[in-house]
Amino acid sequence: MAKNNNNNNDKMSREERGRMGGEATSRNHDKEFYQEIGSKGGEATAENHDKDFYQEIGKKGGEATAENHDSDFYQEIGQKGGEATAENHDKDFYQEIGRKGGEATSENHDRDFYEEIGRKGGNSND
Repeated sequence: MAKNNNNNNDKMSREERGRMGGEATSRNHDKEFYQEIGSKGGEATAENHDKDFYQEIGKKGGEATAENHDSDFYQEIGQKGGEATAENHDKDFYQEIGRKGGEATSENHDRDFYEEIGRKGGNSND
């Protein structure tokens, strides 16, 4: 008697097959394997997508993260990032990024902007 392909009781779900396949793969491969396939996937994605794609997925990821985390989360990851950066860079690095930031700010803002932030800074000491 032929097996009925529509009988879901005798078939493993796609989700179950995927889970089992993933478990088998993780048993058979090491960290380097995953790094290599991740790198290949990243290269393929970069070849097939433009800046707008990355901006859109970055925006979506940022929004999802913001919905799921509070200010303590951002303070913690900011502190960790700052500590890691400080461990890996010297005074010259900070001078360079400060210079670049100053140049970018001066290109994007006029005198009124600087007067306003100066006023706000002066008032914060009151």
